[in-house]
Amino acid sequence: MSAFRRQPGFVAPPQAVRRLAAGLVFLLGLVCFGPIAFAQSFQSQAPFAVLLDSETGAVLYEKAADELMVPASMAKLATVLVAFQDITAGRLSLDSEISISENAWRKGGAPSGGSAMFAIINSRIKLSDILQGIIVQSGNDASIALAEAIAGDEPTFGRIMTERVRGLGLTKSVFRNATGMPDPQQRVTARELALLADHIIKTYPELYKIFGQREFTWNKIRQQNRNPLLTMDIGADGLKTGNIDESGFGLVGSAVQNGQRLIVVVNGIKTARDRATEARKLLEWGFRAFEKRQLFAAGETVGEASVYGGEKGRVGLRSKSTVSLLLPRGSTERLAARIIYRGPLTVPVQEGAEVARLVVTRGDIKTLDLPLYAAESVQAGTLQSRALDALLEATTGWVRKALSRS
Repeated sequence: MSAFRRQPGFVAPPQAVRRLAAGLVFLLGLVCFGPIAFAQSFQSQAPFAVLLDSETGAVLYEKAADELMVPASMAKLATVLVAFQDITAGRLSLDSEISISENAWRKGGAPSGGSAMFAIINSRIKLSDILQGIIVQSGNDASIALAEAIAGDEPTFGRIMTERVRGLGLTKSVFRNATGMPDPQQRVTARELALLADHIIKTYPELYKIFGQREFTWNKIRQQNRNPLLTMDIGADGLKTGNIDESGFGLVGSAVQNGQRLIVVVNGIKTARDRATEARKLLEWGFRAFEKRQLFAAGETVGEASVYGGEKGRVGLRSKSTVSLLLPRGSTERLAARIIYRGPLTVPVQEGAEVARLVVTRGDIKTLDLPLYAAESVQAGTLQSRALDALLEATTGWVRKALSRS
């Protein structure tokens, strides 16, 4: 049985129906005039791709977004996440000194032939510099040294990385090392990389600024940031590239234009030039081809959920934040909105408890998926009302059981 499913008894309030209908009428009206469907005509050459609007959480484009792929150095986003979390929790500070072991130097430094900070063996480096070595220079030596400082060894750190992203609700990605070097079990999805990037941007705005740094010099070796988007005039300020034989060329990027932030993920591309081109095309298309429409204000009732054994048979559902969508200009794609939850809800229902989700799809794309909360508390009802609910549940429960097996 899935964690959530559609409740047949869902009833949307009149204003919600009108709001969603208005959006649909708007789209259908354009169809009558023969619009140019920008959203349908756009195609990325990347085998894996996601374009995410940071404010609304809307997915503007996706391609194999939930299929597992090799992250290469894009895995370092999870490495950095662990460090950022430990800094915020007080377990580390930017002045903490990180030792460069022989293992970190030999496996990830100058002798390795890969991307390196070129840290000196047995030296001690402040975490502020280690982070620049990881983010700007993609240093494998810096990544391994950080992993050893936090967890003692890389395999243990890989488990910590996986646990930390699970705490963010990322259920598919698995990390086995701090560098993104080849490992048959280390896999991520494009969607989860985008969500991880979004979390880092929103949660650690000061530390995130390192991602926009154009260059960093260590051990008298100056290296340019490997993110090609930073040199383009598109408002880019992060995040991370990746490339090994198993992955092809990949990139997690973000840019801001006119107050709107988009996050792009591409992977599996054949060349570095094509990687830069595809990422830029997606970002520019996203900024150009969509318009924002508000569906519900923060705290406005979105719909209702059935309640079993309560003093009331239904409870209103609200979002804590404004519910907005980015809709393609001139798109002919159909919007569909659903409220899904495990139901009926059982008493007591506490006001403000997360009890459902609002999912909006545009064609085959799940463009919005956000939590809904109980608008009020519902306590247990009278013995008579509970008996009636029990009878109703007995007669309809077999239907839900049948659906859960399908």
